[in-house]
Amino acid sequence: MTAKNTSAWTELQNLADAFGGTHLRDLFARDAQRFEHFSLRYEGMLLDFSKQRITSEILAALHTLWHVAEVPALMSSMRTGELINQTEGRAVMHMALRHSGAEPRYVGRNDVMPDVRRMLNKMEKFCADIHLGRWRGATGEPIRHIVNIGIGGSDLGPKMAARALTANRAKNIRVDFVSNIDAADLSSVLENCTPANTLFIVASKTFTTQETMRNAVSARAWLVAALGEAAVAKHFVAVSTNLKAIAAFGIDPENSFEFWDWVGGRFSVWSAIGLSLALAIGMENFRQLLAGAEAMDKHFFAAPVEKNLPATLALLEVWNTNFLGAQTRALLPYSQSLELLPRFLQQLEMESNGKHIDRDGNPLQCASAPIVWGETGTNGQHAFYQLIHQGGRLIPCEFIAFIEPDFDLPEHHAMLLSHCFAQSEALMIGKISEEISNGVSSAPTGEIPSLAPYKTFLGNQPSTTLLLDRLNPFSLGQLIALYEHKVFALGALWNINSFDQFGVELGKQLASRLLPMIEGRASIEGIDSSTAGLIAASRK
Repeated sequence: MTAKNTSAWTELQNLADAFGGTHLRDLFARDAQRFEHFSLRYEGMLLDFSKQRITSEILAALHTLWHVAEVPALMSSMRTGELINQTEGRAVMHMALRHSGAEPRYVGRNDVMPDVRRMLNKMEKFCADIHLGRWRGATGEPIRHIVNIGIGGSDLGPKMAARALTANRAKNIRVDFVSNIDAADLSSVLENCTPANTLFIVASKTFTTQETMRNAVSARAWLVAALGEAAVAKHFVAVSTNLKAIAAFGIDPENSFEFWDWVGGRFSVWSAIGLSLALAIGMENFRQLLAGAEAMDKHFFAAPVEKNLPATLALLEVWNTNFLGAQTRALLPYSQSLELLPRFLQQLEMESNGKHIDRDGNPLQCASAPIVWGETGTNGQHAFYQLIHQGGRLIPCEFIAFIEPDFDLPEHHAMLLSHCFAQSEALMIGKISEEISNGVSSAPTGEIPSLAPYKTFLGNQPSTTLLLDRLNPFSLGQLIALYEHKVFALGALWNINSFDQFGVELGKQLASRLLPMIEGRASIEGIDSSTAGLIAASRK
């Protein structure tokens, strides 16, 4: 159902009009218990959304919208394996990858859990063989360097998680990731590789992805030049379903790891796509990651909307985007280990919900996914926070922090948290000219009036803070699954299919057409003058 055509949407619009320029300062002044009224807790997670520009009446109206838009019904359809990705005729069952119970999980009439468990066991054996030195390279040396070659969901999820869990990394194993077709990416990794102890994982469901296969062919040539053709079978494995292409490449099909079309790329870190991650942190930690995600699954499906963390994040996004007019959201993790999380969520959220057609094939009647961007604190404070504070744009902000550090150096973590909490406070309260005057009363005569406008901060910038106990595999699993469910919920509220990505394909198709022109194998005909001019210039 299109939520925009409901009375609940109209009620929210009326509330937004009446809310007007109400300042967050005033909301806190009116309610001394605002933090308690607008925060949620679940298994080591605290979601504080008291600094959002909402009231109890607005929050209640958002909860009504959740039911009017029939989100719970679509949740049930997803969980039971219905083909909710209707444009591609596929189920959406990535949750089965972290399901540990005895209950079946069906796609159609097929229980997928035996295949899921078989693949996890195969990954576990492979990781043990690598970590214990049972898998040897062509020269008899143990593998010490893993290079994952993929792109998009076959790269960004495991890369982000491996970086986040650096404190949990396995000893004596280095894992690198190559995704960009730019030769600088692969070349810079190969410079630090020794052929005899390097293993490449080629991650491509079809084994035809252009960027991945170009990098894989180049890595293969590098290996063969050093160790010979026969070495390929000992130094390459594949995450794919195209066994024929795998064998033609020189990889033993027994050394391939399957995943399924009911697993979307950006939701695939839980599958064999996470093999590089499992090698980086160990299979026991990988299973903890799955356990954290499963815990969030249970919460999402069991908790009422009033207590539901993913639902609350989704509804706040709808409020900020569709009723307050925000066009972006800043993601601000105060954890250097989460430095790749903004990039990961750019793909997860904007590739999923960056759509202008609804599930019924009609033009969308409201704005969908905002632009997601961000950087770790405190680095971002010295880059773009100036614009957030005084740029005059509405930019909802999302802070993520941990009570305990994953790396402990004296005095570092308390200082980090002080900056995180201070920024959310400053965005909320701002600083008005009267406070500036009081704060610089010793300034020379005439300075205060001239400087006050420059030192004024309007505040009233909405933010949410997600505070977790500690960054570890379990909590990271919770965090990723939290955003996955938020993405699904937003798709349901906006009545769009969050699980196709046809917008990714057009550029690929045109690139295949232009490649022979750039290489001089085809004439530059039938294309626009700008593209023709660029190709001509590149051929010089």
